[in-house]
Amino acid sequence: MIITVCGRSIAYNSDHEQLFITHKTKNMQTETALKALVKEKYGEIADQSRENNAASCCGAGGCSTEVYNIMADDYTRLQGYNPDADLGLGCGLPTEFAKIKKGDTVIDLGSGAGNDCFVARAITGESGKVIGIDFTERMIEKARTNAEKLGFNNVEFRFGDIEQMPVSTNVADVVVSNCVLNLVPNKFNVLKEVYRVLKPGGHFSISDIVLEGELPATLREAAEMYAGCVSGAIQKEVYLELIHATGFKNVTVQKEKSILLPDDILRNYFSAEEIQSFRNSSAGIYSITVYAEKPSTEEAAACCAPGCCS
Repeated sequence: MIITVCGRSIAYNSDHEQLFITHKTKNMQTETALKALVKEKYGEIADQSRENNAASCCGAGGCSTEVYNIMADDYTRLQGYNPDADLGLGCGLPTEFAKIKKGDTVIDLGSGAGNDCFVARAITGESGKVIGIDFTERMIEKARTNAEKLGFNNVEFRFGDIEQMPVSTNVADVVVSNCVLNLVPNKFNVLKEVYRVLKPGGHFSISDIVLEGELPATLREAAEMYAGCVSGAIQKEVYLELIHATGFKNVTVQKEKSILLPDDILRNYFSAEEIQSFRNSSAGIYSITVYAEKPSTEEAAACCAPGCCS
């Protein structure tokens, strides 16, 4: 498959990472099934506190929750932090690199209980607007309850799929997201939607999980690892190529950290010998925070928007 944007051609085939990622496991054969899995897992997580979810690998989120505990960064030092909204589901701090200004309109993809939305609201202020989008009804309910408790009238939570955002075109100054795109089978669709909703000259800051090297099939095919943001991750090189191919410029990895899965998680999938082999392999799991900009109207006129180039 070849995609060409602004003269940039990128090839994807079965030997490289496929543009449209479909993870084939025993119980998940379609994108619809993958989304249903994620919705179920995160609905369960929404019903419990962070402390309860963190208490055990066998809690509401299963092993996926423990993986998140390993990945999560500390939000407590950020202005706007609200403990009721922090379910420990992130893998970075995208708002730190988002260049949000007072009065900005900010969209948060996969907003959960509202954690990043409330941090963004502390920066954009009363004159700005923050829109959180999530496709898990129980997360939306939890986020709206949190916003009501805080008395915010410029933070809105919308139920919807980030592949088809319930948002008009060219409305956002900034898009943020924290450990969400790896949960979406069709990442290119999401990036095209990010491009659509951003104003010309707008930008995004996204924290996500990527891979370097090949994960063992046992991990790739595990439902818990998909919900835990591991098996849904793609190669870092491909992730960045998709961003370029969508039409974004000034693509920059602002932060990167290695994610080490502890043996007590790996024992669910491997023997002791296989764990050691995995440790000695070149495969790596990383959290990255990526920044990129949508070209201004003038810049776009000199090139083209996603999908318009032949």
